[in-house]
Amino acid sequence: MKRIVIKVGSSVLADEKAIAKSRMLNLVGLIAQARKKYEVILVTSGAVAAGYTAVQLNKSIPTSKKVLASLGQPILMSAYKNLFDIYDVTISQVLLTEEDFDSSVHTKIVQDIIERTLGNDILPILNENDISTTSDQLFGDNDQLSAHVAHYTDADMLIILSDIDGYYDSNPKDNPKAKIRKIVSEITKEELEQSFTPNSKFASGGIVTKLKAAKYIIQNNREMFLCNGYDLSSAREFLIEGVHNKGTLFRAN
Repeated sequence: MKRIVIKVGSSVLADEKAIAKSRMLNLVGLIAQARKKYEVILVTSGAVAAGYTAVQLNKSIPTSKKVLASLGQPILMSAYKNLFDIYDVTISQVLLTEEDFDSSVHTKIVQDIIERTLGNDILPILNENDISTTSDQLFGDNDQLSAHVAHYTDADMLIILSDIDGYYDSNPKDNPKAKIRKIVSEITKEELEQSFTPNSKFASGGIVTKLKAAKYIIQNNREMFLCNGYDLSSAREFLIEGVHNKGTLFRAN
């Protein structure tokens, strides 16, 4: 059975005032369906956004962001548990930092946890531990975290569910004729040096962090599929039906 990592962004999971339960339910339904065909690891953003739905602190203040994350983790996981219970899927939570992939000892611990979790038919849900850590211990965005998770857990593919349909040949906000690049095998230095352009104030990077994740995936001879997390039809077609209509597939030549 092939193994996939699915990463979902904050903007998909939460609006400013509430958890986006209908979008989360659609996501959970897709994952439950995908688990019949794949081993699935979920990397989720959204803790800070979920915390903000309870208390509106200024996330630009580092300590306030940590408080929001500490508030949001149980809110987010509770929402996931309630929805996965519908499909009789048991979940677990694993909080990681960049340092977990810098040490062979720490990496082996993470790998063993994931293997044992999947081996017992449990869905591992991963996120960055940005509560008790410093900025130099963190990737700073879950796009790059998910790419490392995909590599170190020997996953066949990373699926990133975002607020865009794929990677365009130019900015679709500026160019209405912009087209999605369906397959990308090389990412240039200039592309990686674009300004960070998150579409949500709770997002960490925008397209650049996704391109960095894609470059890491390509360098390690794996594949990454970027598609829309609001409308999961592209993800469902690609994962379940094997049809590539929308979305961008990043892979080595």
